[in-house]
Amino acid sequence: MAAESVTRRVLILGSSGSIGTQAVEIVTARADLETVGVAVGRDWRTAVTQARSMGLETIAVADPQAASEARENFDGNVLEGPDSAVEMIGLTRPDIVLNGIVGAAGLGPTVAALTGGIDVALANKESLVIGGELVTELAAATGARLLPVDSEHSALFQLVENEDPGAIERIVLTASGGPFRGRTDLEGITVEQALDHPTWAMGGRITIDSATLMNKGFEMIEAHHLFQLPYEQIGVVVHPQSIVHSLIDLRDGATLAHLGYPDMRVPIAYALTWPERAEVPVERLDLAQVGSLDFEAPDPETFRCLALAREAGEQGGIAPCVLNAADEVAVASFLGGEISFSDIPRVIEQTLEDMGSGPARGFDELFAVDEASRERASEIISGQG
Repeated sequence: MAAESVTRRVLILGSSGSIGTQAVEIVTARADLETVGVAVGRDWRTAVTQARSMGLETIAVADPQAASEARENFDGNVLEGPDSAVEMIGLTRPDIVLNGIVGAAGLGPTVAALTGGIDVALANKESLVIGGELVTELAAATGARLLPVDSEHSALFQLVENEDPGAIERIVLTASGGPFRGRTDLEGITVEQALDHPTWAMGGRITIDSATLMNKGFEMIEAHHLFQLPYEQIGVVVHPQSIVHSLIDLRDGATLAHLGYPDMRVPIAYALTWPERAEVPVERLDLAQVGSLDFEAPDPETFRCLALAREAGEQGGIAPCVLNAADEVAVASFLGGEISFSDIPRVIEQTLEDMGSGPARGFDELFAVDEASRERASEIISGQG
C-alpha cells in the first residue's frame, strides 16, 4: 500500500506583502501544502480576497479601522489588533508559520510560534536583529526550526547544511548595492530615487534600507544568529547583478556559491517544503546569457548604516534593538518628507549613543527598549534632543 501523503499546514503572516502574496501563490499550487490562515496589517481587501479563494473562515487584521471594514465585507471571522497574528497562531495551530511581517511587529508572532514548537519560515529579519540571542535560545529549547526566507540566508542555509561547522572559514552575503552604488555623496536624494531599486521589487521600508545598505547590515546580524558565527567570519560583497546570492569559504580553500536569477519564489518554496525541494516555475539560469558577473567591496564610509549595523551587532545586547527601532522611525520620517536621506544614519547613530548599551535579559525588556528608542529617535528628528 502506498504511503499516504502528508499535507503541511501553513499560516501566512503579512499575506498582502510581496513575500506573502508569493507564498500564497506557492501554497495554492501544491497539493502537499495548505493555507490555514492569513494575517495582514491594513490591507484587508487582499486578505478577504485570499480567504475567499482558499475557503478560509478567519483572517487577522492588525489595524482596527481596517478590521472594521473587513467585517463589513467578509462573512467569516476577523481577528483584530496588534496581537491578532499571535492569536491566529493559537487558533489555527499550523505546522509552519511564514512570517512575512515587516518590522518589529514580527517579533511577537515569531516568539509565539517558537514557544508552541512550531517551525517558522522567517522573512521577518527583525525577529533576529532585535532578539536574536533570545529567539535562537527559544528555538533550541522547543525544537522548533527557523527556516530562513531571505534569499541570502536561504542560500547560506543550503550551502552550510551539509558542511561540518569547523570547515567553514567565512560566509559572504552579497548586496546589490542599491540604486546609489558607486556614489560618494548621498545629499539631495529624493524619495522616488531611493525607491527605484535596480533588482528587487520590495516594500517601502525594505527598499529604503537597501538603498542605505542598512538591510545588508541587518542581514549580517541575522546571519550571526542563524549560523552561530562571529562577525569577523561574516563578510559582504557588492554584486549588482544579484545572481550570486551568497558564498561560503571553506578551510580547504574552496569557495561555494549559490546562484540563480533574483526570484523570491525560490527561497520561499525551499523554506515551506524543506527538507524536500519543490518544483518552482522560475526561469533557469543561463550563465552564457548573463555574460559576466561583477563584484566590489562595499563603502561603509559613504553608506554609514552598514558600519552602524556591524558595530551594533558586535556590541550585542540591546544595541541591535535600538538600531532597528531608530531605523524604522528614520525611514518612515524620510518617506514622509520630514528628514533627508542623509539624515537617516545620523538619527540612528545619535539614538544608539543616547540609549546606551546593556544585556537583553528578556523579551519584555526588548519591547520596552524598542518603544523608548522610537521615542528618542522621534525627539531627535523633531529637534527636541
